[in-house]
Amino acid sequence: MSTEDALASAPAPTALSLYREIARDDWARLAAGMAQPLSETELLQIRGLGDRLDLDEVKHVYLPLSRLLSLYAETTKRLGADTSEFLREPDTTTPFVVGVAGSVAVGKSTIARLLRELMSRWPGTPRVALVTTDGFLYPNEELERRGLMSRKGFPESYDRRALVSFLTDVKSGADEVRAPFYSHMHYDIVPNASITVRRPDVVIVEGLNVLQPPPAPNDVAVSELFDFSVYVDADPAHIAQWYVERFMKLRSGAFANPNSYFNVYAELDDAEAESTALGFWNSINLPNLVENVLPTRHRASLVLQKAADHTVERVLLRKL
Repeated sequence: MSTEDALASAPAPTALSLYREIARDDWARLAAGMAQPLSETELLQIRGLGDRLDLDEVKHVYLPLSRLLSLYAETTKRLGADTSEFLREPDTTTPFVVGVAGSVAVGKSTIARLLRELMSRWPGTPRVALVTTDGFLYPNEELERRGLMSRKGFPESYDRRALVSFLTDVKSGADEVRAPFYSHMHYDIVPNASITVRRPDVVIVEGLNVLQPPPAPNDVAVSELFDFSVYVDADPAHIAQWYVERFMKLRSGAFANPNSYFNVYAELDDAEAESTALGFWNSINLPNLVENVLPTRHRASLVLQKAADHTVERVLLRKL
């Protein structure tokens, strides 16, 4: 059975697969004995617009996931220390890097923020940094020059070399590494602004295309610099619905700000807004999902499969 087949359908109990397939109820049982670390107020600050995430979902799905990631990070750190001891050299263990991938509107940004908060509550991983690949998009001026504004979010719209260089510095143990800062309000990179990462225990890297293979045989893939990766999966029809619902809500939210790049859409009526959102989805986001994002699903260490209501119904964990 191919990796793609393993992800596309549940195999018979005796079939071989690269993944452990864990039903929601079985996964939720792993949370037994784990205290809920977040309050409703904290969750409100983490939850993205349109994401239907409650404290039960946090406890039953993301708390066990955060513990698993923390265990992976602690084990990797111990292995690094043991290797340094074996080589009779100082410990050079570097941050544990987690990639979070998935479609636009699937909820990966919320999940990345949630994992940052939850992992920081475990004793072995108190310092967790979050970097999004939006900061590695080319500035709009450069995208215009290359004729790529209509393909913003596609692999070619990112400065892949800069992202690889950033992660290479992180995994090489640099004391301080800077990533560009992206403004969603202005829909562009902010000049002279950056996010600074100073050797935390964990770095979470969230983005559409972080599991992409290298563009050329001798290039380094971004995912080669990950210690663990999560793909957030859902039926494209459900994601389309979530995308439209989010767009509708943004009309009276971020779009209403006169400084917003998307302010032009604030005054659309319901029919116009829905038509506009579906146009964006069908012409940009769905093709990107089908051509570039979804084909990388099999590269993930763990896949979260969501139902129509945003709840996780199954977890696929790659075997070691």
